[in-house]
Amino acid sequence: MHLVEIIRAFLFAYVACLAFTLIYNMRGRFILLAPLGGSIGWIIYNLLAFTGNDILQNFIATMVVAVYSETMARLYKAPATMFLIVGLLPLVPGAGIYYTMDYAISGNQIAFGQSLVHVLAVAGALALGIVLVSSLYRLCFQFWFHRKKKRLSKTGK
Repeated sequence: MHLVEIIRAFLFAYVACLAFTLIYNMRGRFILLAPLGGSIGWIIYNLLAFTGNDILQNFIATMVVAVYSETMARLYKAPATMFLIVGLLPLVPGAGIYYTMDYAISGNQIAFGQSLVHVLAVAGALALGIVLVSSLYRLCFQFWFHRKKKRLSKTGK
């Protein structure tokens, strides 16, 4: 992927996610911060195209978006889901869902089954990436909080 293509993909993903911040009625600095997660995730997805496995691409890109969301949530004391929902928009397999339903309606059972399994695998990769990062963040935060509390009790404060 060339630099011009990377910048173009970043900008298109940012504008698409920016539109959703307005639809979701976000306010203030979140209108500009939330779409960054989607742009970064989309760039990661495209940079991992060499793997040839879109499920792996979605999983890793989702983990990056989830890390961004959790970090922004901690920095700005806002819900992580606010950043996460907007950030995952470019990764949602919308075309796959459309074609799965098209195959179901047209009666093409083989294509429907293959497409359904693939869409469910991508959705599972998205869910697994979110759960993994969220769980790790919570574990690290609890460890850090417990350690800080222990230090404060030793100093008598």
